[in-house]
Amino acid sequence: MKARREAENGIRQFRSALDIIQAHIAKPDRPLLLTPTLIKGLHKVALDGINIQAGSYRNEHVTIQGSQHIPPRPADIPDFVLGMCDHIDEYWHGIDATELAAYVLWRINWIHPFADGNGRTARTICYMVLSAKLGYVLPGSPTIPEQIAADKQPYYKVLEEADDSWKRGFLALSGMESMLEAMLERQLRGAAPAAAN
Repeated sequence: MKARREAENGIRQFRSALDIIQAHIAKPDRPLLLTPTLIKGLHKVALDGINIQAGSYRNEHVTIQGSQHIPPRPADIPDFVLGMCDHIDEYWHGIDATELAAYVLWRINWIHPFADGNGRTARTICYMVLSAKLGYVLPGSPTIPEQIAADKQPYYKVLEEADDSWKRGFLALSGMESMLEAMLERQLRGAAPAAAN
């Protein structure tokens, strides 16, 4: 029952992200309006009926299984999420799509703002940022979020690399960007019409 609800919610969350992308494409001159409210709204859709904290920041300290990263204290989450949104707004016109998408994918996972559903929400928002920055809904399949969900080890590896660089005083997202570029290429190849015989 839970797995079915997660799948249904995942479809609804992705559709909500597509609506946001479409709205942005209609006004491409401004940055994507990424806000804490929008992020919490997408999380609520993903966890509706599964977790009573759907759409709310976590109120407890957490650890991430298999990771050395210790997410920030609950009291610091609102400022970190707002800072991430401000970063996307500030750099929207100055850096490329995969760099913005890699940043938001890493940062949401680093903040780990929710009790559950952080990965799903991070992958959806990453896809939304990438599509909005490129100026169209990305065609093809499997989508980037589907590819990450199907094989999480490369994703975990590049998250750990970014976390390690952050601990040393800088942020290196090249591994994350390369992963996203390869996944984007695979997705777009899935949209290409088959060659005629």
